[in-house]
Amino acid sequence: MKAEEDKPRDLKERTRAFALRIVRLYAALPKSTEAQVIGKQVLRSGTSVGAHYREAMRARSNAEFASKLQGGLMELEETAYWLELLRDAKIVPSAKLGPLCGEIEELTAILVTCSNRAQNKGKSQKVEGRRGNNELAK
Repeated sequence: MKAEEDKPRDLKERTRAFALRIVRLYAALPKSTEAQVIGKQVLRSGTSVGAHYREAMRARSNAEFASKLQGGLMELEETAYWLELLRDAKIVPSAKLGPLCGEIEELTAILVTCSNRAQNKGKSQKVEGRRGNNELAK
C-alpha cells in the first residue's frame, strides 16, 4: 500500500492523525532537558493545527474561516521550526522526521489553498453585494 493511500482523505481526520503522530514523537523523545523543552513546544504547536481547523469549520464568515486557517498555518510553520531544531541538535535522526516534515508541507499547501479560496470568495461576495446595492440605487 502506498503512503498516499494510508493518508486520511478528510482534512479533519488528517489533522487529527498528524496530531497523534506528534504525540507519539514526543513520547519517544529522550528524557534530556533539551529534548523535553523542544518536545513540549512541538507537542503544543503540532497538536493545535487540528484545533484551528475545527474552529475554522465553525466560522461565521469567510473572513473568520480564513483567519482560523491562517492560525493553523502559523502553527504548522512553528512545528516545522521545532522539528528542524530536533534534527539539527541531533536529538532525532533526520530520517525519522522526514515523513512528518512532508506532511507539514502537504497540510500547508492544502490550508493555503483553502484560505485563499475563502478570502477570494469573501471578496467576490462583497463585490456582488455592492453591485446589488448600485442596482437598487438606480
